[in-house]
Amino acid sequence: MIRILVVDNHPIVRKGLELYLNKNVKFKVVGSLSSGIEIFEFVRRHKVDVIISEIDLPELNGITALRAIKKENKSINVLMFSHQPEEIYAISTLKAGASGYLNKDASVEAIEAAIEKIYNGDISLSDKMDKHLHYEDTRKSRSRLFKKLSTREVEVLKLLSIGRKNKEIAEELDINEKTVSTYKARLFKKLNVTNIIDLIHQAKHHNLTA
Repeated sequence: MIRILVVDNHPIVRKGLELYLNKNVKFKVVGSLSSGIEIFEFVRRHKVDVIISEIDLPELNGITALRAIKKENKSINVLMFSHQPEEIYAISTLKAGASGYLNKDASVEAIEAAIEKIYNGDISLSDKMDKHLHYEDTRKSRSRLFKKLSTREVEVLKLLSIGRKNKEIAEELDINEKTVSTYKARLFKKLNVTNIIDLIHQAKHHNLTA
């Protein structure tokens, strides 16, 4: 059974979640609070697995409370359940220690799924936000690879991407062909590719074509 603490400044939201979640034998709402400051004393006195919390809370906002709670109780998973837009607040709440973010326009089925997901150690976000995060992670990872390239390596890569041969690159950059081959080998290694086609694809993907 997953023990849940609901924190929201609107009584109707707290009561609605409590009534709905307690119908599921997997869940038990063990507490219902109206402010962030009340969380600390509650979790000291009661066993809680998941906290469902609004961001906008009186006395202490949800993100500030989240940071403090996670310092003392790393085992408690927090689902931010807010009317605030996910695209603005999801990242900052995850960085603060939350395990998930759900907008209040979500379905009750989505709430149940999110609770189970974060209880099992996963991150819960909307499909749209999840795809955005994966894209950002991939983009940043690739950007880090390209930051490793020297200016000369980037020049060689640009020329390769527009079909220049080793000899032509050597003449254009005023270096010998053997040096061009050395730069190509470095590019293969640094960008983790094994052929010229993939190398050119990487260059085009990052707008490094001339």
